[in-house]
Amino acid sequence: MRHILGLSGGKDSAALAVFMHGKVPDMEYFFCDTGKELPETYDFLDRLKARLGIRIVRLEAERGFDHWLSVFNGFLPSPKMRWCTKVLKIEPLERFIGEDVATSYIGLRADERRDGYISTKPNIRAEFPLREAGIDKAGVERILTESGIGMPAYYRWRSRSGCFFCFYQRKIEWVRLAEEHPDLFALAVGYEEEHADGRAYSWTSGETLRELIGRREEIIAENARRESREAARVRPNASLAEVLTAHFDDGDDDAGCVVCHV
Repeated sequence: MRHILGLSGGKDSAALAVFMHGKVPDMEYFFCDTGKELPETYDFLDRLKARLGIRIVRLEAERGFDHWLSVFNGFLPSPKMRWCTKVLKIEPLERFIGEDVATSYIGLRADERRDGYISTKPNIRAEFPLREAGIDKAGVERILTESGIGMPAYYRWRSRSGCFFCFYQRKIEWVRLAEEHPDLFALAVGYEEEHADGRAYSWTSGETLRELIGRREEIIAENARRESREAARVRPNASLAEVLTAHFDDGDDDAGCVVCHV
């Protein structure tokens, strides 16, 4: 029996790694590396690895994102067509496990309403230790704080882990990406525009990234109004987890592909 724990670079899977540390001595930790992650993600994984003294196996697809983009004729992945999850996350994971009997430990919390990615392969069994222990978002923050690992740095401006061009980003997060990593924002624009046959695709519904960033001040102003409304919902002395919940409206619970974001 193999015991495996996937790390996404997000808070929940990191808290699970801390929570399970020492409980399963032969635990195998892995990270599905798309090659399109944020620099903060790699920094956080290095911090987690050093703090816990663990080895994290990086799983990579046999061909990268750019290859598969050409296979799909330039069609960008979207909530309705998440080919990136299948070829860059699920397939490398199932290849890593092979036909071995394995228990997969998944970082879904007690306060989440989603089921997450559960393999249909009969040799892989899923367990949800955080959920079973009643650990919620505030509990995750507490685990990371008390361990000395802390939260991933990208939570200053983004609600979840994942590729820098993740189509689940809110418009304000695209604006923040342009501010924090203008080079990565430019690459995301290139994916929208650079098609040999002239076809146009966009990461966000209804507008291109050039159009979105042209509305930068409008988006920032609307986000400020939203933050003001949400501030009234947060009690005094609230934890960071509660602030994040209010600000991002629990978006990291109900959207996104769990194999990327927990």
